[in-house]
Amino acid sequence: MNRRRLAIAVIGAGQASSEQRILAREVGSEIGRRNGALICGGRGGVMEAAAQGALAAGGHTIGILPGYNHADANPHIEFVIATGMGQARNMIVVASADAIIALPGEAGTLSEIGLAMKIGRPVIALKAWEQLSGLHRADTPGEAVALAFALGRGDPR
Repeated sequence: MNRRRLAIAVIGAGQASSEQRILAREVGSEIGRRNGALICGGRGGVMEAAAQGALAAGGHTIGILPGYNHADANPHIEFVIATGMGQARNMIVVASADAIIALPGEAGTLSEIGLAMKIGRPVIALKAWEQLSGLHRADTPGEAVALAFALGRGDPR
């Protein structure tokens, strides 16, 4: 019996608007309610809001930090992985996930999307990244998480 939880990465702006934070918190809550593990960059903005939602809903949270200092993780991260790799840690974030949910963000988020696509991880864009082809689309946090779980299990939607 496979007991491994699905790991869903949530990526987006480190300096997020209140609307983006609300959306990220809802995504995290949905992941937690589905008994998933949330993976993120471990710091602020979308990452912090998603981790807050996941942890509050009973999920687990993993933060992949760019530096070595565990104290840099946001307070909602249970498991800290301090890489000392700077932005190269983006590959670890997406490679460790079964699927990725991308909220609005900047260049770092775009690099994670590109890396995920390069290694064949499904990426679900939630109200973001309309100009990019090859992504799955979702309009609500529930729809994004349901799609991430289905694609993460290998359902070819």
